Formats: sequence, structure tokens, C-alpha cells
Amino acid sequence: MATGLIALLDDVAAIAKLAAASLDDVAAQTAKAGAKAAGVVIDDAAVTPRYVVGLSPARELPIIARIAMGSLKNKLLFLLPACMLLGYFAPWLITPLLMIGGIYLCYEGAEKLYEAVMPHAAHAHEEAVSGTVDPVELENQKIAGAIRTDFILSAEIMALTLANVATSNIYTQAAVLASVGILITLAVYGVVAIIVKADDVGLSLAASSVGALRALGRGLVIGVPVFLKILAAIGTAAMLWVGGSILVHGLAELGYHAPEHVIEKAAGVVSEVIGLLSGAVHWLVTSAIQAVLAIAVGAVTIVGVHAAAPVFATLRSKNP
Repeated sequence: MATGLIALLDDVAAIAKLAAASLDDVAAQTAKAGAKAAGVVIDDAAVTPRYVVGLSPARELPIIARIAMGSLKNKLLFLLPACMLLGYFAPWLITPLLMIGGIYLCYEGAEKLYEAVMPHAAHAHEEAVSGTVDPVELENQKIAGAIRTDFILSAEIMALTLANVATSNIYTQAAVLASVGILITLAVYGVVAIIVKADDVGLSLAASSVGALRALGRGLVIGVPVFLKILAAIGTAAMLWVGGSILVHGLAELGYHAPEHVIEKAAGVVSEVIGLLSGAVHWLVTSAIQAVLAIAVGAVTIVGVHAAAPVFATLRSKNP
């Protein structure tokens, strides 16, 4: 009896050790995969604040909370199962689907540039596609647009994560994908919430009786709106860069290496000519060319969407 109990305890201890080792492996793989996806995470954090620019300050945190919940649903309910299924049954579909998402990012980024350069024409395009909306509907459209954009960026993050754990067993893959999805969402939208509410903190500090805090508060009140506008511009640039990058790398994955080789050669030539900070120059030139490609793709997409606007209007009228 005692021998049987000792054997049982040994089995339990072995199982516990195995579980601990598995958890350690998941944690290590999560950290490694998260680092690989850091570039897209930064882009995600830069893109999101622009969706609350121009809206009521009282609605900023509720909007961010709704976008964050949409982001979690994107990652855990749609992308995680899709990654597992596609990775097992149809890995060849991942690249084309990512490229479709890249085209959407190109469209979104080009549309923002269009709005900045030709605001009246861009407004007419928006009305043709979306119709005239009230403030509540406008907020819902902004949230829906943010969640769609997040879906593409999240798909890139999850695809990078899956590639990093491709040799692990299916349970480790699922655990790492879920961990990365949750941690990145909390990090991105936590930072975004702090950024967009910094001006409210500034107002509180500006009323302080302590001179240094009052000066800091005034600086935040003046500086945060400017920072948000700069961040919105960075977000637009990030969408164009990521969209162009997805398309270029996607074409290479499908066997069309010419665009990637041309960009790589141009970046190499420029970095050699400048000499200083060659790594940074190489990245900037590569990103700039990819963004220009994205603008061209986005412009074509805008024309196509505008041409299809009457069809959208007909569908809206049939499904009010």
C-alpha cells in the first residue's frame, strides 16, 4: 500500500515537472515570438490613436476599450484558429490572405494621404462609399475601421508568431499564439489609452499649487494634441510601410522576387553612397520605396472602390 502511494506520488511529481517544463517552453517561445513581432506591434500602437482624433474626449477610453475587445476577438476567436487550421491544412493560403490584407492597409493609408492633400475630394469619396452619418454612426464606423485595420496587423503578428513556433507541437503553438495575442493587445491598447488621456492628466496638473507640476501640466496640455497629430501621421506612414512590405514579401514568397531585389539593391546603393549609419539608411530607403509602392496600390484601390460606390449604395438601400 505504501509502495503504491509512493509510486503514485512519483508519477504526480513527474507530471508536475513535465507541466512546468512545458510552461517554461511556452514562456520562452512567447518572449521570442513577441520580440520578432515588435515592429508590427509598434506600427499597431502608432496607427490606433488616429481613430480617436477629433472625437469627444469623454468617448476616448470607451472607444479604445471597444477597439481592444475587437482586437482580442480578432486574435483569439478568428486568427488563432485560422492560423492553426491553415498551418496544418493549407499553409499555401497564408501568403495570399496576408497580401489581401496588405492591399487593405495600402488603401487605408492612401485614403488618409488623399484626405490631407485633397480634403474636399476625399470627403466626397467618403460620402459616396459610406453615406452621410450621424455622430454615433461616425463613432461606430471609426471603431469598425480600427478593428479591420487591427485585424490585418494582428494577422501579421500571428503569422510571424506561428512561423517562429512552427516546429513545436500543436499545444505549444496554440498556447504561444494565445499568449502573444493577449499580451500584445494589453500592451498596445494600454499605451494608447495613456497617450490619448495624457492631456486630461495635464489639465489636472495645471491646476496644482506646485509650480513644477503646474508647468508640467501646461506642457502636456499644449504638447499632447500636437503629439497626437504627429502620431496620426506616423500611423499613416506605418500602414503604408507595412502594407507595401507585406505585398513585396508576399510576391517573393509566391516566386516573384524582382520587386524585392530591386528595392534591396536601391537601398544598398544609397546606404553605400551616404556611408554613415548604413543600417538605418538601408531600412529608411527600403521602407520609403515600399511606402511609395503602397501609395500606388492604394490609389488604384481608391479608384476601384469609388467606381463600385453605386453598388455599395444599392446594397445599403436594400439592407437599411
